[in-house]
Amino acid sequence: MSHNEIIYAPLSGAITGLENVPDPTFAQKMMGDGMAIEPTEGKVVSPVDGEIMLVAGTKHAVGVKGSSGVEILIHIGLETVALDGEGFEVHVQQGDQIKTGDTLVTFDLDFIKKNASSHITPVIITNGNDFVPQNIADETDAIAGQTKLFEVNEKPAQQEEKKTSNESKPSSSIQYGSEAQEIVKAIGGEGNVDMATHCVTRLRFALKDEDKVDKKALEDMSIVKGSFASSGQFQVIIGQGTVDKVYKAMIQETGITEATKDEVKAAGAQNNQNALQRGIKTLADIFIPILPAIVTAGLLLGINNLLVNPIFTDLPLVEMYPNVAGVAEIINLIANTAFTFLPALIGWSAVKRFEGSPLLGIVLGLILVHPALTPASEFAQLELEGTAPTWNVFGFQIDQLGYQGQVLPVLVAAWVLAKIELWLKKRVHDSLQLLVVAPIALLVTGFLAFIIIGPVTYTIGNWITGGVVSVFEAVPLVGGLLYGALYAPLVITGMHHTFLAVDLQLIGSTGTTFLWPIVALSNIAQGSAVFAMMLTAKDEKLKGLAGTSGLSAYLGVTEPAMFGVNLRYKYPFYAALIGTAIAGAWITIQSVQASSIGVGGIPAPLSIASGVVSFLIGMVIVIVIPFIITFIIAKRNK
Repeated sequence: MSHNEIIYAPLSGAITGLENVPDPTFAQKMMGDGMAIEPTEGKVVSPVDGEIMLVAGTKHAVGVKGSSGVEILIHIGLETVALDGEGFEVHVQQGDQIKTGDTLVTFDLDFIKKNASSHITPVIITNGNDFVPQNIADETDAIAGQTKLFEVNEKPAQQEEKKTSNESKPSSSIQYGSEAQEIVKAIGGEGNVDMATHCVTRLRFALKDEDKVDKKALEDMSIVKGSFASSGQFQVIIGQGTVDKVYKAMIQETGITEATKDEVKAAGAQNNQNALQRGIKTLADIFIPILPAIVTAGLLLGINNLLVNPIFTDLPLVEMYPNVAGVAEIINLIANTAFTFLPALIGWSAVKRFEGSPLLGIVLGLILVHPALTPASEFAQLELEGTAPTWNVFGFQIDQLGYQGQVLPVLVAAWVLAKIELWLKKRVHDSLQLLVVAPIALLVTGFLAFIIIGPVTYTIGNWITGGVVSVFEAVPLVGGLLYGALYAPLVITGMHHTFLAVDLQLIGSTGTTFLWPIVALSNIAQGSAVFAMMLTAKDEKLKGLAGTSGLSAYLGVTEPAMFGVNLRYKYPFYAALIGTAIAGAWITIQSVQASSIGVGGIPAPLSIASGVVSFLIGMVIVIVIPFIITFIIAKRNK
């Protein structure tokens, strides 16, 4: 006798299809069919009357069994297993009887958005062989415990013949031992496994050589529901409730040792990324944490620009209204602080990334911008006059040069500081570390910074700045065209983080940057293309996704638009590239410059120091051209 059961939304938020989840495990329905929700509040409730089957040790997932026997997995966010329970609070335990609407888990939504790869939450039927979703909800927004997501219908019992050949199948007395041995054999054997761990649904491996994986053998195993490689890890989908048993059997039956999820993630990244990829990831790890401070400073500098420059009138506002002058000066002071002490911000983040003490990184950065040092902008002139200040150290003349706004000197010095600190900690007794490690590490790094690191990297930084400037000055049309066309693809690869360092170096050396305005236009172009998709789409879910991601892109965050819609359909992405390339060539020819890195997208004009009108024309180009191209093609494709 078949049973039907209604599955209610376990969270409040926007409903979307599993195909829109940026994780192949869920998007390709390897674990089962269902829906996904982008939560607007941090509360998970029971979608059915039933029993708690599973509560993840890391609190990011919960499994529920309904009265009909349907098994439901609620996976809060993506890659949230790496948070190790931080930001989550579980209110139930395995075996508890629950009613629809009962609170299961609460979580810090803002923390998840900031620290996980996505907050989108899949709600899936994991025993899809027995139950099939039907009567999918038409609503685009869900209220936890009230909105019906879908119904499930139990399939009638069917007689299925299963192959039970055991020719080459390893035997074991441990539950799932044979299956574990088969999986290890299929991924290249124990010798190909560097580290292994598991989450609620899948085994995660850091492999030495992914080419040794026999994917066909994995697909032929009844226990394996899918496999794929992502972020340096090879993941084998098993399913909730079974994956931990398979993992334990694998540890017992093979020579593979247990590892934490962070260790596997780090090992996978190390083994499966080349030197360039690792370098780009390192830059991203350093600059992303300090980006909010830089963007905020850029936005405030933009407000200051409106007050002190004659943008909309013949006279600046501070001259028309003298009482505003004090406000402008305070805003400028607050905004310039992040750029003036940029080495301190980079020092903190870089030393933390290199596993040293972040506080020492802050001190190192402040040393390099000490008020007693002469800023680079003044030092060059004093050097020409022969009055540049120097230190005499055992007969050697060391320049008293400050590195305000510079990037490379503090990056290299931070790496040296962290290495010295870690080396000393291994060799100095715990009782003496406070008196020995930090003083020696800072003293040695400080001398090296002023004698070697600073002068060499400052020269290299000037070469980089001069090289980029000379290319754009020599052929501005080609430079703007290429950078405009290539920036969005660089975002896909993660290489755009390298240009953040170049932007900061340009601002530190010349006071402005001509690269960032093109970045701001690229954000708008992606938003325009996705808005065209919103207007032409028949599917209501696509309309909703396009609308929200388009607004996000217009405010400087393009990933939802790019990965959720534009790359999925391809032609909107190409339309955005065309628009950005044309606009990039235009504003480069017109010598548009930004005084800071501000909020990309529509608010970007606030950060433009020169060529505001030309930049506004560029904005019109990236609004109109990607929209028209996408709209026409979408209409033709219906």
